[in-house]
Amino acid sequence: MARLPLLDAIRGMALLGVLLINLRSLSLYDFLAADERLQLPTAAFDAVLLAWMNALYDGTAFTLFTLLFGIGFSIQLNATNERADPQRVSRYVRRLLILLGIGLLHGLIWWGDILRYYAVLGLLLIPLRRWSARSLTLLGLAVILVSPMLLRAWLVPLLPPTMDSRTSAQLAAEAFASTDPATWLSGNLERDLYMRIAVWMLPTYVFGRLILGLALGRTGALLNPRQHLRLWRRLCWIGAVGAAVLSLLLWWRGLALAGSEPGWWRSSTGTALARICRAGFPLALGMAYLAAFVLLFQRTSWRRWLVLLAAPGRMALTLYLLQTVFGIALFYGVGLGLGPRPGLAGILAIGLLAFGLQTMLSHWWLRRYRQGPMEWIWRALTWGRRPPFRRQNADSHH
Repeated sequence: MARLPLLDAIRGMALLGVLLINLRSLSLYDFLAADERLQLPTAAFDAVLLAWMNALYDGTAFTLFTLLFGIGFSIQLNATNERADPQRVSRYVRRLLILLGIGLLHGLIWWGDILRYYAVLGLLLIPLRRWSARSLTLLGLAVILVSPMLLRAWLVPLLPPTMDSRTSAQLAAEAFASTDPATWLSGNLERDLYMRIAVWMLPTYVFGRLILGLALGRTGALLNPRQHLRLWRRLCWIGAVGAAVLSLLLWWRGLALAGSEPGWWRSSTGTALARICRAGFPLALGMAYLAAFVLLFQRTSWRRWLVLLAAPGRMALTLYLLQTVFGIALFYGVGLGLGPRPGLAGILAIGLLAFGLQTMLSHWWLRRYRQGPMEWIWRALTWGRRPPFRRQNADSHH
């Protein structure tokens, strides 16, 4: 199947966002207490950057990344071809099981691995592959917005007790700053187990977005965006307005809780509404970003720049794993031990530089090879044979 530059470019944009967010933890910045952050040389600027990321960035990159995984499922399975359906399903199950293995290995060194969730929850998409886009959309929204509240009542009491977040952060910072590999790896395992319990609603966050990605894939709106411009304009406005309304509600709640009489916001209904707002905001904003990117990509003046992101998007798995290795090698004690000393401003600058280098590497690599090394391994294991790797005309590129 021919590559789709738009999908690859969106994946490249999401990969940049994932890198900048993950570097906050990989650099140990997120583990610092508030007073420790104030001691950094860029503290004043960092506060502005952190507020900006919290308001406009956190959650949206993973929203895009996860939506694209669901869209890819729809494209690869191609549920309309019923004769090939059993074979496609079998191959896709193998593909996800291999991804699970990669994610489990990745999780041994980086507790923030998301591949495990994509692999396990991706299997749950198989029974949904023939649902209509409308039904999938309703189900996806229900999983994201409603299911956490339904699960909270019976699941939370069953979870084992955990330490408080500040203690976990301190222990993680000490383990990751250590020069002893065994201390780092055991600390990573402890942090991983803590986060699986503390952020118990993450599977609903991921699964709901996978379903919405499957719904988008069923519409064909990304395969033929010019034929669906009305849909993309509508999604852009709905996402932007929805994000604005949800953020205003959360701001209003914050003012009420800070006052002497929080009133209705303290009630069970007010608390439930706040949870829906917090779950819905990154989704709405992520959809607005996605739609805006698609619309800009249709303009020649924008497309020639945005398409540069397609190369890293084609090597997303390889680059995602390399980002972890880069972060550990630069910031962890087992590496250069830089830690959070550059401040958030410096860390983000390093991230932008690293992504620029990754982008150049991707363009160089894909002129010589058909796909990234991890993508090639993933495909070879899925199909049970070695696909072509080097381009026939690679020798002409020097």
